[in-house]
Amino acid sequence: MPEGRVLSFAKSQRLTRASEFERVKQEGCAQRGKLMLLAALSVQNAGASRAGFVTTRRLGNATVRNRVRRRLREIVRRHQHDLREDFWIVLIARRAAADASYRALEDEWLRLAKRASILAL
Repeated sequence: MPEGRVLSFAKSQRLTRASEFERVKQEGCAQRGKLMLLAALSVQNAGASRAGFVTTRRLGNATVRNRVRRRLREIVRRHQHDLREDFWIVLIARRAAADASYRALEDEWLRLAKRASILAL
């Protein structure tokens, strides 16, 4: 891992307001996968990309939803330096994500992110 690379994922790097989630869902482009839906919106002069995570009650109880949310957050955190600037991203977990492994979630995230053209690779 290169020196000087921060690997935290601060709250400032997340979408937190309902209006931000709505804007991404309305104006952004969506990529649908088996485990999640990825919506991305290009925002002028936004700086580093920001991500939001949605886990609905259909996934399961609070323990299951929190586990899925933590896994998704960790995946985005690990790949944050590969993301292009000026994007807002919303990840909506599907029911199958509750039973999926971390590796399966990461593979699908990378596939959807490439399809949405948000990776700077």
